[in-house]
Amino acid sequence: MIQLRDIVLRRGTKVLLDHASCTINPGESVGLVGRNGAGKSSLFRLLDGTLHEDSGDFSVPQHWRVAQVAQNMPETDESATRFVLDGDTRLTEAEAEVAAAEASGDGERMATAYMHAQDAGVHDAPARAQALILGLGFKVDELDRPVNSFSGGWRMRLQLARALMCPSDLLLLDEPTNHLDLDALVWLEAWLKRYEGTLLVISHDREFLDAITQVTVHIERSTLHRYGGNYSRFEEMRAEQLSQQQAAFERQQEKMAHLQRFIDRFKAKATKAKQAQSRVKALERMEKIAPVLADAEFQFEFAEPQNLPNPMLAITGGEFGYPGADGAAPTVIVRNVTRSVMAGQRIGILGANGQGKSTLVKSIAGDLQAVAGEITPGKGLRIGYFAQQELDVLHADDTPLTHMIRLARESDKAGTLVGQPTRELDLRTFLGSFQFTGEQVNQAVGSMSGGEKARLVLCMLVWQRPNLLLLDEPTNHLDLATREALAVALNEFEGTVMLVSHDRALLRSVCDEFWLVSRGGIAPFDGDLDDYQRYLLDVAKQAREGASKKQQAPVTATAISQAPSEPAAASPDPAEPAQKRTAQQKKEDAQRRQQLAEKLKPLKKALAACEKEMETLATEKTGIEAKLCEPASPADIADMGKRLKQVQDKLDTNEAQWLELTDAIEAAQSGGD
Repeated sequence: MIQLRDIVLRRGTKVLLDHASCTINPGESVGLVGRNGAGKSSLFRLLDGTLHEDSGDFSVPQHWRVAQVAQNMPETDESATRFVLDGDTRLTEAEAEVAAAEASGDGERMATAYMHAQDAGVHDAPARAQALILGLGFKVDELDRPVNSFSGGWRMRLQLARALMCPSDLLLLDEPTNHLDLDALVWLEAWLKRYEGTLLVISHDREFLDAITQVTVHIERSTLHRYGGNYSRFEEMRAEQLSQQQAAFERQQEKMAHLQRFIDRFKAKATKAKQAQSRVKALERMEKIAPVLADAEFQFEFAEPQNLPNPMLAITGGEFGYPGADGAAPTVIVRNVTRSVMAGQRIGILGANGQGKSTLVKSIAGDLQAVAGEITPGKGLRIGYFAQQELDVLHADDTPLTHMIRLARESDKAGTLVGQPTRELDLRTFLGSFQFTGEQVNQAVGSMSGGEKARLVLCMLVWQRPNLLLLDEPTNHLDLATREALAVALNEFEGTVMLVSHDRALLRSVCDEFWLVSRGGIAPFDGDLDDYQRYLLDVAKQAREGASKKQQAPVTATAISQAPSEPAAASPDPAEPAQKRTAQQKKEDAQRRQQLAEKLKPLKKALAACEKEMETLATEKTGIEAKLCEPASPADIADMGKRLKQVQDKLDTNEAQWLELTDAIEAAQSGGD
């Protein structure tokens, strides 16, 4: 178990933990919560050995293997699969030893190396790595792409996959959901529920914590408080605890006031001096109960819109995507969109990664020009846009005050001011309402934390007095208190909201309808978030079951990724009634079937032979693996290891041939239809 006893932990002059104690038992899934700056990440650094306690006792079992997500941005031209594979340090060491043993020609060393590699799972490691990568939202054709060809958010997903790949007894996850969409988040939840080690997770996602944790550790005022239960249960227990503490404090204050009155009244009287002195000692001995000091909660609100056009906007024949490079044709991601956005609608936008959610929002915001079609704004439309990457709308070298002054000047020049404060003093006061005080208003945005940048974007949105809010992942980097404040503000907002988010608590709280971006189009989603989540899990399960019947592990992982990430469209009914078939048509159909059968015959024969050989090889592989677990001479083990490698190589070749043949058969059948 992990034990912290009377721990004092400092960062610089700031005391993060002051004589704190806590115990975490093996196999527990623990949510670590507390305000930003409370010391959550520093506690992780203590657990992984990066930091050391200033005093107290701290212990983690020496044999425990610790895995965590590296926070640095990977810069390598390794393929995504190879990068994640290298997260399994045991496997990497085993592969290195196999290479060294084969180079040495030492049969006994080779036998031992093959056994260790087998124990490390060398033969199914690529499949496991690819399953992790695909589960986190990558596409099949991205498995072999260089890591440095991906954007920052996708590289951090690879860092997460790399951490999950590493066999571990203790897994430390610091904000693992920040770069994930809803589909990948649901997959990660399912994976973590199956994790058998001890899990510690820092997250500001309430539903994520509720789904995967059974214990909550709260850092408050430099102490650690352990609660048995997930985050929702922690909130209930803490509220009850605070209520009891406040009641006990008030009772004690009454008792202390009574004692003090007795002392003040009788301390000068000789007949009562002894009793008064005993009251003084009782007052001194009384252990003071601290009052409940409520933390200053962050709150804000959107001003009432000046007007509410209805509809807010209309999209006619819209096609959205990205312009082509060097005069090439544009890439269309979402097409055939004809929809209206009405006043007061609160729309949650769902869809798998890459389907076009952000593309749609950017196009409506005007950051991307529509490839085709028309977006017609309502009269008086005022859009407030929160970009997924905060720096899309922020300037790294400028300060919060500079941003607000520029925004005020641009609004004045455009004639869009509607009574907002524009003087520098008023803008400073407005920034203060979003917790930018003192010299913080003159701090470069590039040096700010993600949470501070998000608050600045919210500040700019509120100042603009929009009537349509376009929010693309607004909760990234926001702590739980700020997320709650955002949910309250959005629920009180009288305009229209279009929201893309992986924060299910926010979606449930704010949205009353959903649009599904899927298969290049947009349609209403008939269901709630629970329906959508159940569907995602069912599709993943069906894909695994179907793929496992057809292929070996590496191909199975690929098949999983190719499962549809959205509800399948119903097969269209025939548009026209079937016509009476003539004798000539029947004859032509029969000829086509005959030609197709002749074309398919050699392909099917080759496929059958390939499948038979694969079955034979798989049986031999299983037998060799079983024998490697039995006592044998070093020479025999070396021979079996060599043969096992040969069998695996043949299996890989046959699998590639099997795929080619099935593709050829499917192509021939499609052409013959």
